[in-house]
Amino acid sequence: MARGKKTPAVPEEGVVASLTHDGDGVVRGDDIKTAFVGGSLPGERIRFQRLRRHRGHDEGRLLEVIEAAADRVQPRCAHFGVCGGCALQHLAGDRQIELKQQELVQVLERVAKVSPAAWLPPLRGPGWNYRRRARLGARYVPKKGRVIVGFRERLAPYIAALERCEVLAEPVGSLITPLSQLLTGLSIREHVPQIEVAVAENATALVLRVMRDPSPADLDALRAFEAQHGLWLYLQPRGLDSVQRLPPAQEGAALPDAALRYTFQDFDIHYDFRPTDFVQVNAAINQEMVQRVIGLLELTPQARVLDLFCGLGNFTLPLARHAGEVIGVEGDAALVARAQHNAALNGIGNARFIAADLTQALDKHEPWLTKGFSHVVLDPPRAGALDVMPTIAQLSPCKVAYISCHPGSLARDIGVLVHEHGFELRAAGVLDMFPHTAHVESLAVLTPPKKRKQE
Repeated sequence: MARGKKTPAVPEEGVVASLTHDGDGVVRGDDIKTAFVGGSLPGERIRFQRLRRHRGHDEGRLLEVIEAAADRVQPRCAHFGVCGGCALQHLAGDRQIELKQQELVQVLERVAKVSPAAWLPPLRGPGWNYRRRARLGARYVPKKGRVIVGFRERLAPYIAALERCEVLAEPVGSLITPLSQLLTGLSIREHVPQIEVAVAENATALVLRVMRDPSPADLDALRAFEAQHGLWLYLQPRGLDSVQRLPPAQEGAALPDAALRYTFQDFDIHYDFRPTDFVQVNAAINQEMVQRVIGLLELTPQARVLDLFCGLGNFTLPLARHAGEVIGVEGDAALVARAQHNAALNGIGNARFIAADLTQALDKHEPWLTKGFSHVVLDPPRAGALDVMPTIAQLSPCKVAYISCHPGSLARDIGVLVHEHGFELRAAGVLDMFPHTAHVESLAVLTPPKKRKQE
């Protein structure tokens, strides 16, 4: 959110009308300027203080809940309200899902001008200690005499001084204070700005971004911490290609180049990945999501599936268990190599992977595109997949499954398929990938025009 000018600290009262996309309460009225107030809920009467002025609204701080909403609950985390990692811990879980579904309904109607023929029931999973991937900030604060480790604060550009985290997967959720103590004792404590977290089934990896080389004493402290907590520590002195395991104490010794791993038991598939690779943050929802997509696609052994933005094969390999052939396409060549490795690891021979730029229109003359596809799956980043919509339309698959982490880009892209190419939105719904945050993960299924289905 852009920062505006500070305003006089005058307490006001108001009624919260709705929530923003970031989970802040919206206070509006005929004679007052709209204010976004974090920690408040629709229907509540609150006392708040305006902090910063923007052209269309002000940012405010919640001072008191005068009349609470019926679905308000006590936040589990002691840092809620200061830490920006969560926005909705004060709202009952069922109501969180309802509001996210409502947001998807509204965005599809407003942006795509369409509603699905059917709404899918929300996918639910664990609400706590679910987040297996995260990026934590670290900063040495001389006045506090220690390194602060955590997410950014909600209303300030600082790192929240966490003691533990209730949404990070264990053991990392309980390691915030030990990590702070570890970094505080390093000679390079002012030069470790970031910690990348990756919790796998076989190990927990932490990647420390180091702007200066650790001293021998620093390395000894890091090794002791790694051994004490059963972690894999990595150092990243430069770009992603510089990430390496913490060197062993014995000179000349080498650590095995082991991979992190997660498993889809129902498909008998194992995935190897690196600590900086993209994987879905919620392991339980990820498995349910893949199961749902495969069920909705109704694949046969004759199906030929195109999996766009395939990453390391999260969808591609399970799809290959049910289809005749699957082509996974990804822009990151390193992830393509990882996907190829995972296919070989699982003995899957009917999945191929191709590196291609998906931020521009695909060349319809590419050999792997000319044979056509019966189904398309895509799971793009927040920016969406606008540039490949014409390609999908030309392929005219019998079904398209679109997984999205941003309702706005999903609705924009669906609008193109529906209004420019005659596709039908058959089903849509939300997935609770990020409980207690305002993040909305969703799934949509489309079919081509009936005329094309008959050809």
